[in-house]
Amino acid sequence: MRMRKKKNGASRLAACADLLREKPESPISTSETDFHREGEIHLEVGCGKGGFACGMAKQNPDINFYAMERVNDVLMLAAERGVREKDERPDNLRFILGGAADLGAYFAPGSLSCIYLNFSDPWPKKGYAKRRLTHRNFLRLYVSLLREGGELRMKTDNTGLFDFTLEEMEALGLVPYFVTRDFHQTPEAEGNIMTEYETNFSSQGIPICSLRVRKQGELPPENTDQE
Repeated sequence: MRMRKKKNGASRLAACADLLREKPESPISTSETDFHREGEIHLEVGCGKGGFACGMAKQNPDINFYAMERVNDVLMLAAERGVREKDERPDNLRFILGGAADLGAYFAPGSLSCIYLNFSDPWPKKGYAKRRLTHRNFLRLYVSLLREGGELRMKTDNTGLFDFTLEEMEALGLVPYFVTRDFHQTPEAEGNIMTEYETNFSSQGIPICSLRVRKQGELPPENTDQE
């Protein structure tokens, strides 16, 4: 369901300017200066209203956290939450207006320690496969941005998207070290920060699928015949 357009959205987003990251002149690396310190960089792609991003930044004060969202009004709500909760955490969170295809302009190869995909749009129609954030084209991009040993972590309620993701990873030779179709019943769920969607689905008894995969070397060259 599309969000109804918010009143004064542009001015409300502008009021959060201190927490917004404009496109940099050169991609961000581990020595970038948004937070005036070096350190691990974590990224959430598709941050929604910001509950996960704000929670993770608060729970992990030593991590430099970025949260990306492509819908202006949704990013505005996330950034406003970030402003409200700013005194509850160190200065370790920034928001980016953009989509996954823009990531290479923001982050240097090997700069990220962890990428989170939480409840991404499943784009269920067959013709929309390339729009899914776990299509092999995006997976290649994520792997290029991760440092060696860095992780891609995914949570979703959509079993179709989960199955598609596993197939795409297998096609690229990516082997998850953690796979579950009932995440909240696993030890890995301890300390889990729930997104707004996750809270809603869990309250309805809907199990959450999750996987985690580490970067272990570069991926083989792209086969242009693959779809």
